[in-house]
Amino acid sequence: MADEHILAVLEQGVAAWNLWKKDHGNKRLDLTGVNLEKHKLKGIDFQHANLDGANLCGASLSHANLSFATVTSAKCFGTNFPRAILQGCILDGARLKGANFEGANLENARLQNVELVGANLSYANLRGSDLRSADLRGAYLRKTDLTEATLSGANLKRAVLLRAKCNKTSFKGCQVYGISAWGLDLSMADQSELLITPSDEPAITLDNLELAQFIYLLLNSTKIRAVIDGITSKVVLVLGRFTTDRRKVLEIIRRTLRSLDYVPIVCDFDKPATRDITETISTLAHMARFVLADITEAKSVPQELGRIVPNLPSVPVQPVILESEVEYGMFEHFKRFP
Repeated sequence: MADEHILAVLEQGVAAWNLWKKDHGNKRLDLTGVNLEKHKLKGIDFQHANLDGANLCGASLSHANLSFATVTSAKCFGTNFPRAILQGCILDGARLKGANFEGANLENARLQNVELVGANLSYANLRGSDLRSADLRGAYLRKTDLTEATLSGANLKRAVLLRAKCNKTSFKGCQVYGISAWGLDLSMADQSELLITPSDEPAITLDNLELAQFIYLLLNSTKIRAVIDGITSKVVLVLGRFTTDRRKVLEIIRRTLRSLDYVPIVCDFDKPATRDITETISTLAHMARFVLADITEAKSVPQELGRIVPNLPSVPVQPVILESEVEYGMFEHFKRFP
């Protein structure tokens, strides 16, 4: 527990604390478990302090100096650290969900297993920081017009960055082995020299964060390599508008393709699309051995065939139609293709 005398000094305010702290230099001060919830601590000097397990929820620590402080397992929900100095501090396991680190200096800080979900790290300096297994889901790492947010040289091994906002952020030279990086905003981000291999393997670098996880899996998983090698010989893209009364047809198509050792990918246009999926269908068609297109009561299928048939002459397209139906008018255009 924190020393009572130290707490008494802290209660006198920031000015009194900083004056007292100056006389004690960089002596390790015990503030474990201290409750500073919603305290106004602008410019406070917490260098080398031990704030393990402290409650900093909602506290204001703008321009504070926490260099080489230990804030392990602290509660920091909604804490404000704008322009604070946290260089070399230890925040392992700290719960910092929604915390504000705007413009803060976290260079060489230790942030292993830290929770930074939705945190604001805009134009923060995280150069060389240790973010192994950190949770950065939905975090903001954007730069301003004048100052960049930087993670250059940071250790992001096994870090989670799902849907993080990282436009104009520098990831140059980061270690990204085991990273989870899906749905990121990486517009104008510096993704150069990313190290995708662990420390005990030969160094392999590339310049695309989202591609890094895939490339490493490709290099180290024989199953994934086998899937990619065989994908164009196995996949069949099935297009159609499978209304309720035609579900049985879809199931028969699926079952038959599986029995022939194919892998059916079904695009059912019965439900309204929430966005334009033509590009997605085209991508899938590039991977397919052939396309099976049900043009019965066609609505979206003509648009998809308009992209696939002229542009992918090497991919066979087999149209099918209910016997009592007739082809839609523009289908005649495709008959001139092989």
